[in-house]
Amino acid sequence: MAEQVRDTAEQWPERNGSTPFQGRVTGVRTEEVRMPDGSWARRDYQLHPGSVAVLALDADQRVLVLRQYRHPVKRRLWELPAGLLDVPGENPLHAAQRELYEEAHCKAGEWRVLVDLYTSPGGSNEALRLFVATDLAEAEEERYAAHGEELEIETARVPLAELVRLVLAGELQSPTMVSGVLALNAALATGGLDALRPADSPWSARPF
Repeated sequence: MAEQVRDTAEQWPERNGSTPFQGRVTGVRTEEVRMPDGSWARRDYQLHPGSVAVLALDADQRVLVLRQYRHPVKRRLWELPAGLLDVPGENPLHAAQRELYEEAHCKAGEWRVLVDLYTSPGGSNEALRLFVATDLAEAEEERYAAHGEELEIETARVPLAELVRLVLAGELQSPTMVSGVLALNAALATGGLDALRPADSPWSARPF
């Protein structure tokens, strides 16, 4: 039974597809999809290039976190460094390294894949690869010139155990934070970081 519990690629018949909105990065796709009973149902969803996030863990088991305003939910959220895969063909590891530098002025000597996920598969095709980065150090380059919401980013290093407590208490609600903290906690309780996939592992959702 365990061998059968895995996601598989599949595509149901569709018709009348169009893209009524295309923004700078994301768009909206509308299609009619054939249901198992033969009827057709309309589905509208966000087109997204994909994204990466980084759970940066220091030698004291503290996680590097950022606090940033997110307008759609009207909140300041504590998050992990993250960013879009908006450079065509870019390796997701390189994108993650760039985001860690730009948002936290930090670099890491060791990288592994923590988890891959679809952030909201009922309404978006966004796929996210979440890395765990260790052997942290300050970046040598000049600090990245922030803009927009990034101008008010706050940074902190919080013990992993405290983040687990806050996630389970409902105090932290960023999906990358929740997924990353719980996944890392599970990984450390089982095979450890060495059991995780290499940083350049294949990614079927966003081949590179």
